[in-house]
Amino acid sequence: MRMRATFAGLALALAASACQQPAIAAEATVNAPQAERIAKESGLKTAIFAGGCFWGVEAVFSHVKGVKSAVSGYHGGTERQASYDLVSSGITDHAEAVKITYDPKVIRYDQLLRIFFSVVADPTQLNRQGPDTGAQYRSAIVPMSAEQNAVAKAYIAQLKGAGLWSKPIVTKIERAQAFYPAETYHQDFMVRNPRNGYIVRWDAPKVKALKAMYPGVYSASFQRD
Repeated sequence: MRMRATFAGLALALAASACQQPAIAAEATVNAPQAERIAKESGLKTAIFAGGCFWGVEAVFSHVKGVKSAVSGYHGGTERQASYDLVSSGITDHAEAVKITYDPKVIRYDQLLRIFFSVVADPTQLNRQGPDTGAQYRSAIVPMSAEQNAVAKAYIAQLKGAGLWSKPIVTKIERAQAFYPAETYHQDFMVRNPRNGYIVRWDAPKVKALKAMYPGVYSASFQRD
């Protein structure tokens, strides 16, 4: 993430190093299939997804019915290094990620996976997404339970057999580690900065694709934290 936002003071200095590289063609959306294995969950659940710049991941899931919160942050690595300037430099083991709390009565984990692979991340890009490069922008699924792990493994196997992409799927299923919420100015970034150049170029199209492809689960309102 390079030079994405306009903030005062420290926020400006940090965001200036963020999500922006020379523009390249955005990834095409894919109509991923419904999961063959349906998640069996009850009560509020959490899930972690890493798919490049956390602004866009958060933006999409914040427009999904049944999502109660979507928090941008850093998964893995150490607490001492869990800061934006260090993570975005690529010297830590963190991934930019989003921790989602959702109600499986409204949206199931397998449906969240379908959304992730359809409009959030290109699973064929290794250690990058869109204009952002480095392992901190890797695409990864982080199951938070044995049920989520089983569903995620089955779905990735299903996708590999579906032949939707011309390149191999490289998205990993990662073991759940510590999750550190990102700085306040990163939270709800799209709804607070709708005219930001990076948001307009890369993330707003993902939300539009969610609305067009999955109108039944799309929420016009943005779930703020």
